[in-house]
Amino acid sequence: FAKQLIEEERVFAIIGPSTSGETFKIKKLCDKNKTILISCGSAELIVNPVAPFVFKTAPSDSLAARKIFMTMQDMGISKIAVLTGNTGFGKAGKKQITTIAPEYGIEIVSSEVYDKKATDLSAIVAKIKANPNVQAVVNWSIVPAQSIVAKNIRQVGWDVPLFQSHGFANIKYAKAAGVAAEGIIFPASRLIVAESLPAGEEKDFLLKYKNSYEQKFNEDVSTFGGHSYDAMMILAKAIDQVGLDKIKVRSAIENMKGYFGTAGMFNFSPKDHSGLQIDAFTMVTVKDGEFVPYLQ
Repeated sequence: FAKQLIEEERVFAIIGPSTSGETFKIKKLCDKNKTILISCGSAELIVNPVAPFVFKTAPSDSLAARKIFMTMQDMGISKIAVLTGNTGFGKAGKKQITTIAPEYGIEIVSSEVYDKKATDLSAIVAKIKANPNVQAVVNWSIVPAQSIVAKNIRQVGWDVPLFQSHGFANIKYAKAAGVAAEGIIFPASRLIVAESLPAGEEKDFLLKYKNSYEQKFNEDVSTFGGHSYDAMMILAKAIDQVGLDKIKVRSAIENMKGYFGTAGMFNFSPKDHSGLQIDAFTMVTVKDGEFVPYLQ
């Protein structure tokens, strides 16, 4: 599809894909053909190493992992089990978790990978539950199995803290898990808890986007639509600055500073094609079936 867009349609830029695995498959193709790609996937590997024509708008998985580990430190958690889906997102997330955990004094005492199409994870849950050292579970995926993990853990009466990746930031996943979703903790953009933010410019901007989205599409807002919105607005801003010259637009994005989007404040540079820092994330939990800020 990307090849068709580039060679036949001769597109100026591509927004997406929305997942990391799909982005990995077309990153080199876009860069080689000097077609601007603004991915909505989150894996840091999309932009590290930097490819001149490749950018992304979702906060990096490495930042999400750090946010989770910071919260675990505050909770006194040091030994964890890690579950990951066998997708590009899951594989990249597992790499970040494994690499970063020692920096925060976190030891991975159990690690399992499951198929993205899995409909029952009770066997894997039983395996990690049998390890008496597990103080918390981290699940890293973007598939319906996020909800299945939660159900299977609670079905066996295991009251272990469950952390999800930022891929959980769609209320549909929480609703699919039902009561099992209660208490799940995960990092996300402040967009999904906009009503709870203190009064100010950030709250006004996010509520305007949230309300506009929900009125138009008649569904709850998620961070994922926000990533494509940010990509479109960043591209439009660059074109507005330098005109329809692809090379100049690429440079304008690379040097864009102080653009505030749904994911946070973007400050790109030749060495950083993501533009977001760890403050793009806040910790969120599920309470009474809704997303609310996580307060210890």
